[in-house]
Amino acid sequence: MVPFPISVAELLGFNGYIPPYANARGRTILNGVNYASAAAGIRDETGRQLGARISFGGQFTPEQYASVLIQQYSRNLREVYNYGARKFVLNGIGQIGCSPNALANSRDGSTCVERINSANRLFNSQLISLVDTLNRDLPDAKFIYINNYGIFQDFITNPRSFGFTVTNAGCCGVGRNNGQITCLPGQRPCQNRNEHVFWDAFHPTEAANVIVGRRSYNAQSRSDAYPMDINQLAQL
Repeated sequence: MVPFPISVAELLGFNGYIPPYANARGRTILNGVNYASAAAGIRDETGRQLGARISFGGQFTPEQYASVLIQQYSRNLREVYNYGARKFVLNGIGQIGCSPNALANSRDGSTCVERINSANRLFNSQLISLVDTLNRDLPDAKFIYINNYGIFQDFITNPRSFGFTVTNAGCCGVGRNNGQITCLPGQRPCQNRNEHVFWDAFHPTEAANVIVGRRSYNAQSRSDAYPMDINQLAQL
């Protein structure tokens, strides 16, 4: 399956993909490495199955938690800037409340969970403001925002215009909406994966990733990217 970063890398004209950090050795690291890690997030505790965690509900309101994330993200980005990076693509959060996992726990299995999507929008709004702040404070760098939330809204609202017929269930998974447990080893996926928005409980299909990548690279609407798309950023 082609994930979003590889889709964009192909559009940028890369002949090969940077290696994962875990496998990089020697001077290979100087050419760039992929730090992607399943369930990794802005905060260190994100995705941990064991050990101390901060309870979202017990510690913060959604607004406060979004602010905490943005503050940490800002520090992380400034640190990367200090290492020499000058072009940044900041991806907004998609509609997690419309994922099969969220729908599996919803009342009817088809209506997106507004409580989750509302929190996503709060974060995205602050992320756009962060783009403006960093572009102002670091004028020799350029930061852009990709509106994943809006792109996925198009998938959910007008699925057939993108070739999708299934928006509320994973192609591979277990339980209601194929979203209660993610795809298991050896499990047979659906045969019409290109018609699904979601591959499993959380992740988009290759078909969805390719569309997101294309719209991130060449914005199809003014809301897809801010203040410019990846193609324009690459030409600076």
